[in-house]
Amino acid sequence: MSAESPTNAPQSAPQDDVVVELTDVHAGYLPGVNILNGANLVARQGELIGIIGPNGAGKSTLLKAIFGLVNVRSGDITVKGESIVGLKADKLVRRGVAFVPQTNNVFPSLSIEENLQMGLYQNPKIYTERLEFVTGIFAELGKRLKQRAGSLSGGERQMVAMSRALMMDPSVLLLDEPSAGLSPVRQDDAFIRVSDINKAGVTTIMVEQNARRCLQICDRGYVLDQGRDAHEGTGRDLLNDPKVIGLYLGTLGTDAA
Repeated sequence: MSAESPTNAPQSAPQDDVVVELTDVHAGYLPGVNILNGANLVARQGELIGIIGPNGAGKSTLLKAIFGLVNVRSGDITVKGESIVGLKADKLVRRGVAFVPQTNNVFPSLSIEENLQMGLYQNPKIYTERLEFVTGIFAELGKRLKQRAGSLSGGERQMVAMSRALMMDPSVLLLDEPSAGLSPVRQDDAFIRVSDINKAGVTTIMVEQNARRCLQICDRGYVLDQGRDAHEGTGRDLLNDPKVIGLYLGTLGTDAA
């Protein structure tokens, strides 16, 4: 579908390649008030999907709908072809869905090692295997496993949060504003780490306010506006789409390289 076309209808995609699919999802927090108003999204195996849009567009709500934190009133959300609507977080983790919220995403009183172990409370037997995987991406964490998470910087906490989410070998990783509140240098590092995670084979869906940087690294992007996917295309197409530039990129991510 062209990046210039609205995507108010779900895309067709080979089902054996689809990890996550949202079809005409309406969802919200309060009775009778929807934040998502017919959102559609497809994430295929190994893709990095970026979600951008103005404040209040429903970006974080979309991730929370996938992770069962928002009431889905109509439409469907599937993971590997099976509906997950109505499932609680523990069941979703077993289905291979991992979520890293923007804030309060580590246990500050616990060590890095204990945080990672918390990510495996459903399957502690694979700790050694998964520790090797995450420290292959976040090598510095492997040298500081006994350090208390509360003593870490914001960027370091973000690394711990992403590592803990990866411990259960998820099919899809949901990231809510991984660069939020970080210094410019740490922001760039966060985007590099997200790319590293994706290159390691983890399908990733990332919500980002730093729109330009997000589109630079993602395979495909969705622009949400008023709870709907207003534009969809490759990251490069959206970066060069006059409508997206005029309506969204002029005020989003202006600090990105």
